[in-house]
Amino acid sequence: MFLPPKPFQKPGSLLGTPPGLRSRSGRAVSFVCLLLALFLGAGAGTAQAERLKNLATFQGVRDNPLVGYGLVVGLDNTGDQTMQTPFTTQSLTNMLSQLGVTLPAGKNMQLKNVAAVMVTTSLPAFAQPGSQLDVVVSSMGNAKSLRGGTLLMTPLKGADGQVYAIAQGNMLVGGAGASANGSKVQINQLAVGRIANGAVVERAVPAFQPEGGYMNLELKDTDFGTAERVVEAINRNLGPGTAAAMDGRVVQVRAPQTPTARVGFLARIENIDVTPAKAAAKVILNARTGSIVMNQAVTVEDCAIAHGNLSVVINTQPVISQPAPFSQGQTVVAPVSQIDLKQQGGSLQIVKAGASLAAVVKGLNALGATPADLQTILEAMRAAGALRAELEII
Repeated sequence: MFLPPKPFQKPGSLLGTPPGLRSRSGRAVSFVCLLLALFLGAGAGTAQAERLKNLATFQGVRDNPLVGYGLVVGLDNTGDQTMQTPFTTQSLTNMLSQLGVTLPAGKNMQLKNVAAVMVTTSLPAFAQPGSQLDVVVSSMGNAKSLRGGTLLMTPLKGADGQVYAIAQGNMLVGGAGASANGSKVQINQLAVGRIANGAVVERAVPAFQPEGGYMNLELKDTDFGTAERVVEAINRNLGPGTAAAMDGRVVQVRAPQTPTARVGFLARIENIDVTPAKAAAKVILNARTGSIVMNQAVTVEDCAIAHGNLSVVINTQPVISQPAPFSQGQTVVAPVSQIDLKQQGGSLQIVKAGASLAAVVKGLNALGATPADLQTILEAMRAAGALRAELEII
């Protein structure tokens, strides 16, 4: 039985009853500019028509995540160290007791070929009992490698606590590694594996049923202009009154009552071409990697920018003081630090107003700043009102 639905739950969720720079700086900036220039393509500023399937999804038609806890056996002395991961031993003891094997009380098993793992997958919409799913197996202990292991029968549960699939099979690990005498070489990840068609669906999520003959088409990005164009395209292809926009993200569609007619109707909707509205000007800054990405709508106003760098270099070297002969003194090692402060000359640079992404990139590239410096410059330009875009830091 599923839990009662809650107001915030989406249809089809397992939580409720589903209704279904010069030098190094110059090279870095030039590389960023090259990446940005790739987005210009043929230089067209208008959006291209896309299938509605790429812009929106039907509410209630969704995947549901599944998770389970299990054991992997058959490892080549690369499993969990059972003294440090007692849950592995406990799980193995419980499994053996269910198979009729009783271990003596107080017996500590020292195993090296067993690992405790978490198994994850997603239950697709409309999946029926007997369908097969790919699963990902991840070590949760201190196993060195899962290569060559076999996952034992693991129940996979949904958010409502019900078992929806059973996973079991031999794993495929994409990494490789070797160690000897303290040296270690490893390629890729050895603690995660994958089993193709490793789970069998045992319980199906109730099929989605439209309420009152209406289905909601949910846009992937909130945009009132795009929602209006979607409504116009659907009504133009399938007749007036077929679709109506509820807000900037949800479009309500009147669908046929019979399942056979509904499938063909929704297939026609998914293949309708819609030209999305022009996106809002946005600059994405990645504070961890220093990456900067702008879209075609970004523009700048005339502004003046002063750019310079201040660097402090501290060099510490040990100095040995040797006492005079027969002075009964002791040799003393004292560190001596030399501090050098350098400030590169910063000049006031003029950035002219640009009406295209190419003009914006050209103006910022003239500053000779690194991508990290450009993040600060872009933030200052936005505060001064010279950058016509929204800054988003990820």
